Amino acid sequence: MMTALFRVTQPQACAGRRAALAAAVALGLAGCNTSSPETTGSIGPLGGSSAAAAAPSRQDIDRLAERFNADPADGRTAMAYARALRATDQISQASAVLQQAALRNPRDRALLGAYGKSLVEAGRFREAIDVLANAHTPANPDWRILSAQGSASAQLGEQARAQGFYEAALKIRPNEPSLLSNLGLSYALSRNLDQAEQTLRLAADQPGADARVRANLAMVLGLKGRFADAEAVLRRDMSAEEAATNVASLRRLAAQPNRAKALSGAGAPGQG
Repeated sequence: MMTALFRVTQPQACAGRRAALAAAVALGLAGCNTSSPETTGSIGPLGGSSAAAAAPSRQDIDRLAERFNADPADGRTAMAYARALRATDQISQASAVLQQAALRNPRDRALLGAYGKSLVEAGRFREAIDVLANAHTPANPDWRILSAQGSASAQLGEQARAQGFYEAALKIRPNEPSLLSNLGLSYALSRNLDQAEQTLRLAADQPGADARVRANLAMVLGLKGRFADAEAVLRRDMSAEEAATNVASLRRLAAQPNRAKALSGAGAPGQG
């Protein structure tokens, strides 16, 4: 794995980068050491609750487990239980819970959406695409599901397909910074760095843009050799020392003779 980028010490800055460093991880550039499906393309937390919610207690998890085991067909309980498991880094268990409930509720689109997102988080991207296809309809598409489908496709290296999903989502949710950011990252993975920069700048200009979006923009600027610009972007969210360290890592990546191969073949984004 290549040298890690965007390692920060402030908890707030770390939390702010959870969702959109997908391409950075795909390039072997690790973000914060957390586990969240947000990193797969801002697809939203399982079941729709806040990803930043406090971790549940052991008693809370045990109570949810008891309720779920008493009625595995209760989709809402399954999603609540999966959220609790996920909050304690039990990703595979959360996916298994949602799978059981989804098998019993094959037409519950909210449940299928949560299950599909959990599969993305678990790295089961092809399965995720199949499940997510049934989580909404062409007549009533859900932009968050489209984003999840884009994330799964991008992580399989299917960038043209991923871009199609992101573009469809943007028709429903114009100028959504998380969607624009993920689209820009997909362009970067397609080695179209000019389009990536243009898209990420648009994302960064949106009122809801945060440190995640700016970190992705800085990465692309670094890959284009514009290190001063990258450092200026990073310094909006981290100390001068941290920004300089990250730019040094970008310099090493940009100098690699096989950078193009690294961009396309470093593997799927992780849950970081």
